[in-house]
Parts: sequence; C-alpha cells; structure tokens
Amino acid sequence: MLLEAIYHRPGDGWTYGYDDQTVHLRIRTKKEDATKVEVLYGDKCKPWGDMATESMEILASDELYDYWQAAVRPPYGRLAYGFLLTKGHDQIWYTEKGFHSASPKEHLGLFEFPYLHPVDVHKPPVWVKDAIFYQIFPERFANGDRSNDPQETQAWGGRPEYYNFFGGDLQGVIDHLDYLTELGITVIYFNPLFDAPSNHKYDTRNYLQIDPHFGSTETLKSLVQACHERGIRVILDGVFNHCGVTFPYFQDVVEKGKDSEYYDWFHINEWPLQVTDGVPSYKTFAFEQTMPKLNTAHPEVRDYFINVGRYWIEETDVDGWRLDVANEADHAFWREFRKAVKELKSDAYILGEVWHDGMKWLQGDQFDGVMNYPVAHAILDFIVFEHYDAYDFAAKIGGYLARYPQQVNESCFVHLDTHDTVRLLTLCGDDKRKMKLATALQFTFAGAPSIYYGNEVGLTGQFDPDNRRCMIWESEKQDRELFAFYQKLIQLRKAHPALTSGSFRTLWAEKGSSLLAYERRLGEDLLVVVMNASPAPLTAELPFPTGEWYDAINDGAMETWHTGEHLGVLMPYEFRILYKHQ
Repeated sequence: MLLEAIYHRPGDGWTYGYDDQTVHLRIRTKKEDATKVEVLYGDKCKPWGDMATESMEILASDELYDYWQAAVRPPYGRLAYGFLLTKGHDQIWYTEKGFHSASPKEHLGLFEFPYLHPVDVHKPPVWVKDAIFYQIFPERFANGDRSNDPQETQAWGGRPEYYNFFGGDLQGVIDHLDYLTELGITVIYFNPLFDAPSNHKYDTRNYLQIDPHFGSTETLKSLVQACHERGIRVILDGVFNHCGVTFPYFQDVVEKGKDSEYYDWFHINEWPLQVTDGVPSYKTFAFEQTMPKLNTAHPEVRDYFINVGRYWIEETDVDGWRLDVANEADHAFWREFRKAVKELKSDAYILGEVWHDGMKWLQGDQFDGVMNYPVAHAILDFIVFEHYDAYDFAAKIGGYLARYPQQVNESCFVHLDTHDTVRLLTLCGDDKRKMKLATALQFTFAGAPSIYYGNEVGLTGQFDPDNRRCMIWESEKQDRELFAFYQKLIQLRKAHPALTSGSFRTLWAEKGSSLLAYERRLGEDLLVVVMNASPAPLTAELPFPTGEWYDAINDGAMETWHTGEHLGVLMPYEFRILYKHQ
C-alpha cells in the first residue's frame, strides 16, 4: 500500500457535520490501491469497548486517488476516530500519530472531531438544491415600459455593443412571468439592477436606487411579490468588491484628494489619480479605471455595504445575493455580511462568484455556495471541445466532488455559460446535439442548474458584448423544440430526488473512449445516464440491470433488459436518461 498517497485531516471537506446528528468522514488513498477501508470511532469519554466500526465506501476517484467516505452519528456529539486500511492480506492503522501496525488501545492519539455543534454545521438553504435558476441580463430581456427608455434606445433585437441600449426593464420581466412559469424555473438571478451609467450596471453609481431605466423600488417589489405568488424566488447581484467611477464617494476623492473623508474607502496607491500604461494609480477591478476597488476592511465601507445587503431584503423581500468578484473581497467582510443577512432572512441564499477552489468561503461562515466554474469547464472540455475522454472527465469530476462537503456540492450553482462567456449554442458550433448533451449532463449532476436567458429558445452569441443579445420573443423565431427539451429536463429534476440529493457514481468511463455512464441514487430512486460524446456511433457495452426501465427524455418509453444484455448503439452525441420502474 502506498502510504505516501494516504491523506486525512480533521476539518474542511475531510471531517464535517452534514446535519445536526451526522458527521461525514473522508480519507484519500492511491487509486485502486486499498481494497477496504474501515473507520473505528466512538466517544473519547466512554470506555474503549464502546468503540464501533463502520465500513467506508468510495465516494469518488480522480486521476491519482480514491476518496472514501463514511457517515457516523456520534450520540454524545464528541468523536474520536482512526482508520484501518486493507490491501489484500496487509493491514495498517492510520491515526493522528501516523501509521502503525498494531490496533490502537486508547482514545488518546486518535483523530478528533471535538464536538458536533449544530450552529457550526454548514446549512445552505434547503430550497437551493431543488432550484432551477434562470439568469436575466435586465437590459436585454424585455422592454415592458417604454417611458423609462434611455435616450437613443435602439430597436429591439439590434446588434449589441458595449455602450448601446435596447430598453429592457423590470416591467418586461413581470410581463413574461407566464413564460418563465411555463418553462419551470424556480429562481431568477438578476445581473445588477442598481443605478449605473453602463448597460451592464457593474459600475454602480447608487446602491440604494434601482436604475431609473429599469424601474423603481416599487417595480421590484411588485416583481418579487408576483414571483413569490408563482413559487419563484429572486436573487440580486451584489457588486461590493468595486463601484463605478461615478459613485459619489469616489467623486469626492477625485475632487478633494487626501482631504476627502472617503479617501480610505478606496485603495489609492498614488496621488494625484492617474493612469500610466493602462494601470490606474488606484486599485480597480481588472485594471478598469471606471471601476475603483473598495476597501471592504474599512469599518465605514463594511457597514455601508452590509446595510445595502439588508436594505433590499427588507424593502423588497428578495431571496438572496450573488456576489460579484467575491474572492477579491476580504473574508472578515463576508463573515459580517452573512451574519447580517441571515439574521434578517435565515433562508436567504448567498452565492459567491469564485472561479476556482472555493473551500475557504464554504465553511458555513461566508457563502452557501459558489458558481461551480470547474465543473462547467470540465463538462465543456469533455463534450464541446473534446479535450477529455470519458476517463479524464470522470477523474476531473470525481476530484471536484471530493473537494467539498456534500451539502456544498448540492447547493452550488452549476452553469454552462453566463454574461461573461460565449453562449452555449455558439460554443457548440450551433450543433444542438452537443448543446443538449452538455445540458443533460448539467441537469443530472450535483448542484442547482442555471439557464442563461434565451438558451432555451436558441439564442446565440460570441464574447461580450455579443453574448448579451436581446431575448427572442417572436414565437416563429424561437426554437420551441429546444424549449420543450429544457422543460423535460426541468420536470425530470423536479420528479427525482436522486438528482438533487442522491449519490453520484461513475459506472463506465474508459481511457480513449467517449462513452460515459453514471448513476444518481437516493434510496429506491435510481437513474442511469449513458452518453456518447463522440462524433461517431458507439456501442454501449454496459450490462444493464434486469428490470423495466423508463426513458426520461423520449416520452417515457419503457424498455426491459434481461441479465447480460447491453444497452446497444448510441448515435453521435446521443444520450439516454433511464430510471427504474418501481
């Protein structure tokens, strides 16, 4: 057994409270090395003879390692534990003292999870894992009130540019809630709504005012109320890492320099303010001189934006925040922000924009979930760009599943495109087969799926600003077959708790092959997904369990397999989502 590959440490995603009674324990071993792993556990204050043993199962695997997991319920809250690893006839113990051949005889020296405090358990809002998100870029979704149009508003459906406007607003969203209900979405995520000079509104001028071209606070109140009556939640985009150059407090600094009482609200490297070789003398978002970075460690800045976070929940009853460039603001600020928001609305969803490993923000004191960019990139690399074979993809996904606690995986935001990326259908080279395959994987993976507005009717677009085209509302121009496909996936996800709360296990993923099969399981609810991510037909030689299976996408068609039978041939980019007849 390769001891150098074995790893565990209490905390993070290795030992954590899953709920108020359950602790998840994980350990890493070399891939296909250990044949059995058990955990010895008990209360350090009880007699040694009361210790119990639980077999661990492989949660996931990546390129190098297997990740094992067991769920235990410490009756008194305290937990001391050690691992017994087996390979063939060889066994070794692993505890806080390291590796040893003899069985431990006392609690001292075991790993410890000192106490399972319910207040310390990371508890994302229970509704999130069941959510279907729909991202709306407000300026381009629908124009419902022409009286608030910006000057020189262009005709709907024109070519998007960096600085043009088409008049989209909140009333336009209200006018199309029937459409969103028909689709089946349960949460609207809005790009910024607050007063700002640009069409994207990430250069905020007034955080306490809805942009007049979108409507008013009363319009947002009406929209949220109408959404809630339909079972739809609403989350807003909080741009608190930086503001716009027109933000009054920054303008005060521009005018008064070091004499401004707001000078320390920002990160001023050199006075007077200037730009040299494209780099401002003040810190900004991505060197954008119109977006100065805020000093969220400053007490007044912290209090101001915590008030913003609370204000819009109090005023309009919105259901949470998506936090822009969340990884560039300090952790102390987010801890205070979370505390203030959760005190006001305990089930508000706090979602961080983090493009990488987000574990530092996901320990129950900051964010409920993050935008799962690593998973999105893995799906695109496997299906769209064909950079991975099935083996590589399964390994990537396995590592990502082992990275976070289970409740985090269930509550992350799983997208394939956003306002920051090329649209999905365009990435797929306008090949709807690829688009459907990627979306099917997205909707059958762990986490809450998100649809970027218009994808469901065939909206395309290259990089910004082209990816922010006007929504297609003429029925004859909409791809209604694609719309119906999204409807089916949404209905499937709502009907099967295994897709929101169940385990994920790879069944088939061979090197050099584009054939992938995996299962989602929760109790008796079992689904098997088989897909061909290749431009050529592939024979799915996966032996199928005996019984009657329903095809979730092809109108519920039923097929019966007998022992030893194979699934058959899958055409290029074809997939099957099958569930067992009960």
